[in-house]
Amino acid sequence: MRHLNRIAAALLAGLLIAGWGLPRATSAAEKSEGLMINVGLQLYSFRDQMAKDVPGTLELVHKMGIDDVEVAGVYGLSAEQLRDELKKNRLKPSGMHFQWPELSEHLDQVIADAKTLGLEYVTLPWIPHNGEFTIQNAHDAAKAFNKWGKRLAEAGLKFTYHAHGYEFRPQPGGGTLFDVMAKETDPKYVNYELDIFWAYDGGADPVKLMEKYPDRFPQMHLKDMRKDIKTPNYTGHEDVEADVAMGRGQLDLPAILNEAIKIGVKHYYIEDESKESVQQVPVSIRYVRSIGH
Repeated sequence: MRHLNRIAAALLAGLLIAGWGLPRATSAAEKSEGLMINVGLQLYSFRDQMAKDVPGTLELVHKMGIDDVEVAGVYGLSAEQLRDELKKNRLKPSGMHFQWPELSEHLDQVIADAKTLGLEYVTLPWIPHNGEFTIQNAHDAAKAFNKWGKRLAEAGLKFTYHAHGYEFRPQPGGGTLFDVMAKETDPKYVNYELDIFWAYDGGADPVKLMEKYPDRFPQMHLKDMRKDIKTPNYTGHEDVEADVAMGRGQLDLPAILNEAIKIGVKHYYIEDESKESVQQVPVSIRYVRSIGH
C-alpha cells in the first residue's frame, strides 16, 4: 500500500472486511467511451480522518478511484504542503471552500493560496446571518459576491456560492431569496455550486433549479437524504446523520444527474457529512457511475 499508514490502512481494511470494497478506478479509455460524470469528492467528507492523517487519507481517496477533489481547509498545513500531498496521490484540487471573513478581509491571501493549489474555483459555503436569512442579507451578499468575483476573475479564478437551504424561502412577491441573488449577480463573475441535498432541504427542486438557471451551476455537491427527513427546512441545518449513501434516500437522483449532464455541470463532488462517510462514499461512487453514462 505504498506509504499508506496505520490509520488509513485500518479504514481500508475495515471496508474490505465489511464487504464494501472500493470502486474500481475509471480508466482514461473508459472515460473516453462515454462516462459523462467524473466523480469527485469534497474532502470535508473525511474531515475527521484528514485532521489525524492527511497523507494516509488522501491515499485512501485515491484508492477509491477519485482524482478530482474539493478542499475544505488546509488541516494545519501550508498551501504548498497541501498541494504537494495532493500531487503525491494524483489528486487535482479543482475547488476550495473559503469562509466569509477570509474573502472579505483577506482576499489577497485567498488568491495566493488558490493559485498555489492550482484551483479553478473559489467557493463560499455559508453567508453569516443572525436568525432568519432576509432579503437584505441577499442584497448584501450579492453586492459582495460581485466585488469578490471580479477580483478573482482578474486573477484567473472563478467564484461560486454554495447555497445552503435558507436561500430558498419563498418571498411574498414570488420567487425566493436565491432568485434575488441570482438576478443581482453578474454571471461573468459569480455563479453557484448546487448542493442537491441542501436545495431539496430548503424546499427547492434541484431539477427545476437547473432548468431555470442552466448556465449558473458549474459545480454540484452529490448526496442523498434519509427518507424520514421532513422538508422544507429553511435553517440550513440538519443532523449530519441525515446523509445516506446515494440511491438509498429520497432524492430523485437519476433525474437530477440527467439534468446536470444536460446543462453541462463541470465538477461533481460527493459530500457525505455522516459518521459513516468512509463506508458510504464508495457506495455513492458506484451509484453515480452506474447511471452517469
